[in-house]
Amino acid sequence: MTELDAIAWPPSPIRTERLVLREPEARDRAAFIELLASPAVHTYLGGPRPRDELEREMPGVPQGRPGSFVVDLDGAMIGQILLRRATEHRRPAAAGKADLGYLFLPRAWGFGYAAEACAAALDWFDCVLPGEPVVLTTQTANVGSMRLAAKLGFTEVERFRAWDAEQWLGLRPPVTPSA
Repeated sequence: MTELDAIAWPPSPIRTERLVLREPEARDRAAFIELLASPAVHTYLGGPRPRDELEREMPGVPQGRPGSFVVDLDGAMIGQILLRRATEHRRPAAAGKADLGYLFLPRAWGFGYAAEACAAALDWFDCVLPGEPVVLTTQTANVGSMRLAAKLGFTEVERFRAWDAEQWLGLRPPVTPSA
């Protein structure tokens, strides 16, 4: 199983019909702080971080790493896509697999940006690591995230209780390269 760190990073920006997936830049700092401090964004993620703490700790250029994309709409960050190896996942069905995560600012909700950006990131992943499955975990109470998981082709593997809530673990089967 290939580590995401072995992938040439950053890739060229990924363009969709409306969005650009790219590495973080200095201009994204305020949006990262807004994203991480938002009570709405973190309703199902254990709560927001304190804004003053983020202001002190966030570097001038938010750190990029393999599998971490800024989602850009018209030159401004509206969200983040994360593809990372789930090396320490609590569920055996997910351990070691690539894990998809996403955060979007509330003003970007309801326009299909998350589906568009996640699909583009998954297409990229299928090209750089063909034949690998991807997992996604979300709270069952997060109806929007559950709908997005289904739209992206994830199917339920199991439900479990963690962080005082019912969690849903989905799997997107590996996409095999066509001959």
